[in-house]
Parts: sequence; structure tokens; C-alpha cells
Amino acid sequence: MSSDTDNEMNEASMAFSSGIAAFEAKNFAQAMVFLRQVADTGDAEAQHRCAIMFQNGLGTVANEGKAFEYMKAAAEQGHAVAQHGLGFMYMEGECVEQSGADAVKWFEKAAGQGLMGSLTTLAMMYEEGKGVDKNPEEAKRLYKLAGFDQ
Repeated sequence: MSSDTDNEMNEASMAFSSGIAAFEAKNFAQAMVFLRQVADTGDAEAQHRCAIMFQNGLGTVANEGKAFEYMKAAAEQGHAVAQHGLGFMYMEGECVEQSGADAVKWFEKAAGQGLMGSLTTLAMMYEEGKGVDKNPEEAKRLYKLAGFDQ
């Protein structure tokens, strides 16, 4: 590897670390500066955090289009929490047109990676018929998979 490549990787690593530290300290404006440059190189965790900041106007002006763009990019890379977040965007019609089918798709992907909250949300969708046809049997099956006894 060339030293230029090493320097770029070191700078990206430093920007990521600084961005995460700023995010955790709730210094969102600073977090956005650092994480956005890393997100734009394709880092799923940075993309997920930028999506949250854009969605909620943390450290930046709220921007639903950017929130969706970053959340979807992270979800498509297999970031489980971003998949769950994208599922919610579709379920609630936040940042994107509401789509029960897309919500189910992303909650299933996140649940497949072990996110019990995604399984529980899927169960609730089937129980209430929210975005999907009401299906008490499927709801019961999913609640059981998520560790709930009914």
C-alpha cells in the first residue's frame, strides 16, 4: 500500500472516531461534519447516524430526502438497525411514501439478523393489520419467535 492510501485510511478512521464521539456527546453539528464525509465513502454506520441526524434535524436542517437516502444505503449494506429504521420509515410514511410491503421486507431483514424489536413490530403489524392483511396466527407465531408467550 502506498503511504497516500494509508494516510487516507487513517484520516477516515480519525473522522469516524471523532464523529462517533461527537454523536454520543450529542454534539450533532460536529458529528455531522465528521460522519458525513465518512458516510459518503460508503460506511454503513456513518450513513445510519447521518440518516438519524437528517431525519430529526440534529446538528443540521432536517432533510427527509437525505435521511431516506442514507438510511437506505446503510440498510442495503446489511446494517440491521438501519434496516429496522428503514422499515419504520416505510411503515409510518416518514421520509418516504408509506408502504406496508416495503416495511415488512426491511423488518424481516433486520429480524433475520436477530433484532427482536423488528420481529415484535412485524407481529404488531399482523395483529393490527397495519400495512398488511390482519393475520392473528402470523402475529402469534412472530410474537412467540420474539420471546413473548401469549
